[in-house]
Amino acid sequence: MDIKPMYRCVVGMDVHLAVIMVCVIVQSDAKEPEVHRSEFGSFRRDRIAMAKWIASFKPDVVVMESTGIYWKSPYAFLEREGIRPLVVNAQHVKKVPGRKTDVSDSEWLAMLARSGLLRGSFIPPEKLRNLRQLSRLHHSLTGELAANKNRLVRVLGDAGIRITVVVSDPHGVAATAMIDCLLDGGTPEKALEFAGRLKAPREELLAALEGELSAEHRYVAQSIRAHIQFLRGQLAELENQLYAGLQAHEGAMILLMTIPGIDKLAAAKLLVELGEDMKEFGSADRLSKWCGVCPGNNESAGKRHSGKTAKANRYVRSTLCEISHAAARTTSQFKGLFQDLMARRGMKRAIIAIAHKIVRIIFVLLSRKIPYQDSTVDYQALAVKKRAPRWLNQLRKYGLMPATARP
Repeated sequence: MDIKPMYRCVVGMDVHLAVIMVCVIVQSDAKEPEVHRSEFGSFRRDRIAMAKWIASFKPDVVVMESTGIYWKSPYAFLEREGIRPLVVNAQHVKKVPGRKTDVSDSEWLAMLARSGLLRGSFIPPEKLRNLRQLSRLHHSLTGELAANKNRLVRVLGDAGIRITVVVSDPHGVAATAMIDCLLDGGTPEKALEFAGRLKAPREELLAALEGELSAEHRYVAQSIRAHIQFLRGQLAELENQLYAGLQAHEGAMILLMTIPGIDKLAAAKLLVELGEDMKEFGSADRLSKWCGVCPGNNESAGKRHSGKTAKANRYVRSTLCEISHAAARTTSQFKGLFQDLMARRGMKRAIIAIAHKIVRIIFVLLSRKIPYQDSTVDYQALAVKKRAPRWLNQLRKYGLMPATARP
């Protein structure tokens, strides 16, 4: 049975670094469809001309492959012409059988789109796409900050300062104050005054701070410390810019922050990646697959085998894993789930399972516009416990309860 065309006019685009190949297939009154091919450069003037040329055909569907970052700028210019192209996965296109070797990529995409065989990926609105740059830079700088913190500890260790032996967190407030004192020329005895409430014995702390901090060690450590302070300032500026850009989505951020483990920064990062409109995904299953946290599906001959999670948006997946670690330490349903799964399946699988559950909850919250309600928490009892003392004081104040009465 032949595949019947579903659209009158379709456009296929093969996007490269320096050239964009475009193929337009138009079904006219004649039996055979008309095929128009054109080649455009990748500069701004070329992208403007390309968008206007495609818009002149009034296409039903425009398709392009998600080739690196090259698709983003042509997509933006087409969007300004009122066209929202389908950005398809090149791996999915490759699996469609029947391709001829003499058919170009742009024409093959147009032929598949004409028959309705392609499904576009989720592309958020332009504002959220731009805010992704801030969120992903924040993700990168956070990793760089952690690397520099560890590098500072290694430099101090090379100088014989073994602070990690007696302090569990060498980047805490007290440990940082002691390290700063040493780097600024202070003695170990002077640095010990900043120990604060550290549990380690003062004799052991003093012994750990005594080392051979040469001029070279001090210079390198001071340079790393200055870079750490610079990165912290950059991260703070990025967070402020991100929050300012998401003011129109403040309601969705508040809903996400009702989920245990999600703070303001995590909610902002999820919103710029997922968007607020869950209709784009259709179901919680598709959303979890897109995030790369759904269980693998590997079944053969009636037997279910272990399956890996799919490759997906690594920024969303990383954020969800951080949220899962935090949620597993809260008084909520996630804590019991984590403890149960970790004993049977291990740490990593437990974290992914919690991330999967959180994604499904996110879908429901943003779809229905309702806050999160934990099944293991009695919110009414918490409200009474929080407000009862104030209520009783007001009753005594206005003589509605004897002053001697106690709850």
